[in-house]
Amino acid sequence: MSLHRLLAYLVSDWIEWAGFITAVIGIWYSTKRKVINWPITLVSDILYFVVFMRANLMSSAWLQFAFLAFTFYGWWNWAHGAKQGDGIRVEKPSRGSLVVALLLGAVGSGLWGWLMARQGAALPYVDAAVSVFSLVATWWETRKHIANWWLWIVVNIVAVGEYTYEKLWPTVFLYLILVGLAILGLRDWRRAAASDQIAA
Repeated sequence: MSLHRLLAYLVSDWIEWAGFITAVIGIWYSTKRKVINWPITLVSDILYFVVFMRANLMSSAWLQFAFLAFTFYGWWNWAHGAKQGDGIRVEKPSRGSLVVALLLGAVGSGLWGWLMARQGAALPYVDAAVSVFSLVATWWETRKHIANWWLWIVVNIVAVGEYTYEKLWPTVFLYLILVGLAILGLRDWRRAAASDQIAA
């Protein structure tokens, strides 16, 4: 690819690249349990609404509005939450609450996928599953539950396949990075949880 074509590509897809950069930075700070992740994520939510609307991935697009609500809540909850060192303390959810959340995610994916299929959305059921389970993972993240990283690993891997099919290459690259960041977040949060148990 010539320099001219590369520059033209970057200019035409600057919103997707800006969403990519802010998402990576936001998730990075989340792995480190830093409250600053939420305002950065807020910017990414808005940018990716535009990206997914353009690609007719309606579930992913409307998901960004739910993300906005969760982002504000997560920002508030982390800012007022218990601290551990210079980060947020990891909380342990009940097994029952995890099971209920996953069941709701499965039912929600099926219902939302059916609705999006009737609207002519691209990949309605896959996109719905990625979107709904992203909400579950985000909810767990706002509640500081370590399980959010396990779910993000699965969701992000499925999203890589979806966005590869749709040829959203910056977003494919983003989600490959997010898989790695989710693994990093899982490692760091497990260490923080173990450290908190020792301190207790």
